[in-house]
Amino acid sequence: MKLAELYKAKTHSWMMLECNGSAINTQGCVNQYFVHTQHESMLMDPGGIELFSPMLAAILQHTELDKLTTLFASHQDPDIIATLSLWDKAISNATLYAPALWDRFIEHFDLDNLHFEGINDEGGEIQLGGVRLRLLPAHYLHSAGNFQLYDPAAKILMSANVGAAIKTQNDAKYVEDFSKHIKEIEQFHKRWMPSNQAKSNWIARVKELDINILAPNHGKLYQGEQVQEFLEWFDKLDVGSAAK
Repeated sequence: MKLAELYKAKTHSWMMLECNGSAINTQGCVNQYFVHTQHESMLMDPGGIELFSPMLAAILQHTELDKLTTLFASHQDPDIIATLSLWDKAISNATLYAPALWDRFIEHFDLDNLHFEGINDEGGEIQLGGVRLRLLPAHYLHSAGNFQLYDPAAKILMSANVGAAIKTQNDAKYVEDFSKHIKEIEQFHKRWMPSNQAKSNWIARVKELDINILAPNHGKLYQGEQVQEFLEWFDKLDVGSAAK
């Protein structure tokens, strides 16, 4: 497994852990994203237990562990944050940004070293080595307390489970044909996105952003015109219905 580069500038770079397998349980993979600056780094949605060792090894190829100063958790699912207790032991002085709504759940990880910084419902920002990253509210998509992370410079939106595909037909990094990709995302979004109002609020918010890459937790990423195709499709989708 390796970190594949999504964006690189003088100020910072974005990378994604490349792995194969079914997407959501402990047998498979979550798309893990890593932002690296000269002096600080951040890991987003650190993932399930099986991903700790390969992610740690990949990070050490790019930076020293003491420069990993920030973790971000978009929501509370175990495939997203099961490794928190392991990262707590591996890094001695880092901050965990996660929804304040989930503070009592975070307590069950019995963290000794990670400093928990609860994100209020309206969102906020993270300053990482001089790079400003926005915390974008995405409540009820699919979690009651849910956030995404937007980088205005890289034009990347880490969209958590919005846009996620649990199973994909090939190992391509980006969606190649959105019309064919619909069958891989439709039932997941109908079932796991419970509110049309929350969906509409989110779409209105992200349409104000300049997005080149929409990067979900599972499956392929959306780039360029594929981002707009997804937003237009999602806008019309009636969500909150049980899968058939």
